[in-house]
Amino acid sequence: MRINLELIILLITAFFPPIIYAIWIRNTETYHRERWIAIAVSFLWGASIAIIAALILEIFLDAQVNMTFQQGTLIQIIAVILIAPFAEELVKPLALRTKTVKKELVELEDGLIYGAVAGLGFSATENLFYGISFLQEGLLYFFILMSIRSVGGCLLHASATAITGYGYGKTLLNHTSLVRVIPYFIIAMIMHAGYNFLVSWEDIGVLSGLFFAFILVYISIKKVRQKIRYLDNSH
Repeated sequence: MRINLELIILLITAFFPPIIYAIWIRNTETYHRERWIAIAVSFLWGASIAIIAALILEIFLDAQVNMTFQQGTLIQIIAVILIAPFAEELVKPLALRTKTVKKELVELEDGLIYGAVAGLGFSATENLFYGISFLQEGLLYFFILMSIRSVGGCLLHASATAITGYGYGKTLLNHTSLVRVIPYFIIAMIMHAGYNFLVSWEDIGVLSGLFFAFILVYISIKKVRQKIRYLDNSH
């Protein structure tokens, strides 16, 4: 009975906030809101295929770094600041290349929305993985850390992947080279790396790091939603 209750709590706390955020992002549009089937495909891509692909890529890149560098601290910095943002921001926005989503990309704001939703799907499964380890420390510790992840981690993934999604949407609608997505991908990586740095390094203080990380995601998601509304109202 206890195992079943913990599983229910784990699934709700991992998936419910990202799903609510996905609905919130989708409903930012007033006109021509995205079809639910395409929203679901983006979310499920992030929650499944993107997680698996990112994990494989991170394991491969971590192995290469370990063969190159000997210092444990340096390896940790590279993994958190470079490898994780690179791998994750590379695979999450590929949701926009699925047939269901691609045919719905008809407006510039669509890339922002589908990118954000794919990021939220990714954060849901990531929450699940972290939540399993958090449960070992007791329910109070679990709820505190899951609450932090439900705000910081979820909105970071949403806003960072929205940026790359916007870049991809522009290339598709303007019929330009995918090379033009690279600047948006770099911005997403920098955002992700900055967040990881703030929440990982104890030298700046745990509370200070969390405070600045939350400021980063608050500004980022606010700008994403403002851009969606601006583009939506400019048609």
